[in-house]
Amino acid sequence: MKIKNLVRKNIEDLIPYSSARDEFNKSDNYIYLDANESSYDNGYNRYPNNKHPELIALISNYKKLNKDELVLCNGTDELIDLVIRVFCEPGKDKIITLNPTYGMYEVSAKINNVKNVKIDLDHNFQIDIEKVKSQFDDLTKIIFITNPNNPTGNCFNEDSIIEIIESFNGIVFIDEAYIDYSNNSLISKVNMYQNLIISQTFSKALGLAGIRLGVGYSNSNLISYLKKVKPPYNVNSLTEKKAIENISSTYLNNSQIKETILERNKLEKKLENLPFVKKVYPSDSNFLLVKVANANNVYKYLLDNGIVVRNRSQIKGCEECLRITVGTPKQNNLLINVLKRI
Repeated sequence: MKIKNLVRKNIEDLIPYSSARDEFNKSDNYIYLDANESSYDNGYNRYPNNKHPELIALISNYKKLNKDELVLCNGTDELIDLVIRVFCEPGKDKIITLNPTYGMYEVSAKINNVKNVKIDLDHNFQIDIEKVKSQFDDLTKIIFITNPNNPTGNCFNEDSIIEIIESFNGIVFIDEAYIDYSNNSLISKVNMYQNLIISQTFSKALGLAGIRLGVGYSNSNLISYLKKVKPPYNVNSLTEKKAIENISSTYLNNSQIKETILERNKLEKKLENLPFVKKVYPSDSNFLLVKVANANNVYKYLLDNGIVVRNRSQIKGCEECLRITVGTPKQNNLLINVLKRI
């Protein structure tokens, strides 16, 4: 498969924006009068180096990938949009999503005037391979797979994902936002398959949702197209600084991840013992999808008691379900005590 054949012609022909920092890199030995920045130094008056060499070196080292095999984005949502813009012709091409799933795939598709073909997961929230394959055609350019899945929490069968990657003549985008809570990452395969993109985030296990930083991983050829289209300063200096400060300690000290998994397992058992809980779905994430009797009433009851969860009962396949993020031990105990009073 040649990725070039999947790229929109206008993107292939695009000459990317060249910023002042692209044309001349930072050096303390020069007076900078080229970018119309404020000349009064306050630590952040200059545009960032949009190559982000220190942060990319750190990430590539931890992920055991080359520096040109990743791209930084303003959250994973920006990466989703970039991939659609690179590969999907507006008003013509299509994407596939496996529902229920993360809602931004459809939002980004609609913004870009791209049709979203929704394929329901089976009753175990697993991929129906034959249904997926039946939708393959020349206009279908991207399949989005969230693994572990949101809002269901489970991981998909790896053989099913690999079969899709190997049989689909388009881009397979695997969103691994919750991957640190499971052991099922496919990041080691980004150079085995030319059509594979993996996204990960600093928002979940790394605890940095507020800085808005996502990372896309793929072969260097595919990454080059994403870098071509992304805005020149999409990751700001404050985000970069905070990520560098935290990345080493967070990756090396995963005690919070271990505690979250332990708390998830405890919370699952306690929820199963509540009389109005019909089912707690298996989770490889930092949340649980819980089917209850009258989700709207339980949701409102929790709100009235100062606890906010996500009501997913309006989503097909998640009827009468609440999505509950695993909190700290104190928060989880408070949740259970409140629910016991129903």
